[in-house]
Amino acid sequence: MARMSRPYAKLGERWRQFPTYTRLKSEIKKLIDESPNGEVFVTRSRRGEWGEWFEYWSMSNGQPVITKQGWI
Repeated sequence: MARMSRPYAKLGERWRQFPTYTRLKSEIKKLIDESPNGEVFVTRSRRGEWGEWFEYWSMSNGQPVITKQGWI
C-alpha cells in the first residue's frame, strides 16, 4: 500500500506541513490570519484516490470557507 502524503498549507511564500488534515483544519483560522493575503493554499491526498487535491481557504462572515478546490 502506498503511503499517503501529509497535507501542506502555503501562507504567502511559506509552506507548513501538518501530520493530518484534521489538524490542519483545526488551525485554519490562525493560518488565514498569518497569511499576508488572507488566503491559504492547501494540498493533500484524499483517501482511496490518486493524485493531489488542492483547496483555497479564506474568511467569509467570520468563518473559514473553501473558495476553490480540485485536482492538481
